[in-house]
Amino acid sequence: MTSADLATRLAVRLGGLWGEAVAVGEPRRLSAGASRETWSFEANRPGAEPVRLVLRRDPSGQPDPETIAREAALLPAALRHGVPVPELVDHGTHGEPVTDDGATGLGAPYLISRHIEGETIPRRLLRDDDYAHARAGLAAELGRVLARIHRIPVDRVPGLPAPDPLAWLTEHYDALDEPLPTVEIALRWLHRHRPGPAGDTLVHGDFRNGNLIVGPDGLRAVLDWELAHRGDPMEDLGWLCVKAWRFGAPEPVGGFGSRAQLLDGYAEVAGVRPDAGTLHWWEVYGTARWAVMCGMQARRHLSGQARSVELATVGRRVCEQEHDLLLALGIEPAEPDPVTAPEAPDLHGRPTASELLEAVRDYLGADGDYHARVAANALGMVQRELAVGAAQQQRHDRRLAELGVADSRALADALRRGDLDAGDESVLDVVRRDVADRLAVANPRYRDRP
Repeated sequence: MTSADLATRLAVRLGGLWGEAVAVGEPRRLSAGASRETWSFEANRPGAEPVRLVLRRDPSGQPDPETIAREAALLPAALRHGVPVPELVDHGTHGEPVTDDGATGLGAPYLISRHIEGETIPRRLLRDDDYAHARAGLAAELGRVLARIHRIPVDRVPGLPAPDPLAWLTEHYDALDEPLPTVEIALRWLHRHRPGPAGDTLVHGDFRNGNLIVGPDGLRAVLDWELAHRGDPMEDLGWLCVKAWRFGAPEPVGGFGSRAQLLDGYAEVAGVRPDAGTLHWWEVYGTARWAVMCGMQARRHLSGQARSVELATVGRRVCEQEHDLLLALGIEPAEPDPVTAPEAPDLHGRPTASELLEAVRDYLGADGDYHARVAANALGMVQRELAVGAAQQQRHDRRLAELGVADSRALADALRRGDLDAGDESVLDVVRRDVADRLAVANPRYRDRP
């Protein structure tokens, strides 16, 4: 469906909803959102100011009507409980309903909401002077908003799933069929230190920097409710503190502020201040969860379900979360071992393969398009792996042989069974060095992030 076709269908749908003729400008596809299409457009009604709207639609061939229906029930409920969210205008859970005049629907389950002015891009929110005032009070404000979310009665939202978090994590990790020793160590720690539940509430499920609209005055809206479920409210607080969502800023709460500010803000509304140790457990859990979710996103690309350079590169970000897991568990990450890149063969002359990759990287990186920059990052990974990957693999094989295991899968399996002790320094040294080597290829600058 072209954007012009989509505009026609939106005009028919909104015209029927509002009972008058509606003209829709050509929708603009936004880059945000890896799981749904997001479009911005204007709707014009006779004698009225244009209305700016946002369409979020399931990808073609991947309808998820239950989640759309759940989010459509959540948004009004959240608004009634003082949570800033976009006003829901319309939604549909069927891909191709036929209207009275024979025009078809929007092609997939969808939500239409009013546009809210503000910024969502984390790096701008964390660095631009325009948001300095907002940043100062945002950690506490996010705590207050989370407390309001956790007050929304779960019976107002039919069909909320209620998974056990550790069972969910283990099931989806095992389904990847790519055992990771670092995740095995984290799972063992999570089982041993699991705190008692802090409640049974609505959980947003993806409350973080990147899913917020912020203006110079502060928070304006909470977005992306598709992972909402029923469970322990501390899950949301821990997820917000996961290091990945700080985007290189030092403050632990989304890069905006301190954990103390978050907990104080939460207590203002909830009437109880969460325990710091419990928050830490959920932060470790969230880091392991994001490692698994990165693998899940990559599988969508590899399976052909959703071919995307963005999803493909996310798969290589798993090692970033492994690095963060080590930090969260109090295990000092290793420095990557230096390697000497092999000499380029002289048959093909200059530029070498590496130099060609660098030229294409520079070209793509200079493009303002988001996906071009993602592609440039992917080429950087390839360039670094070609330079040092073989030497890294040889070191990796030697380290595993010293432990008496054949490969990473065997190491992970031995940790799961308890045949190898996750607290053994020789085991930890192998895990730390392997993570450091993978990170040196995937994103060498990540290690120096606060």
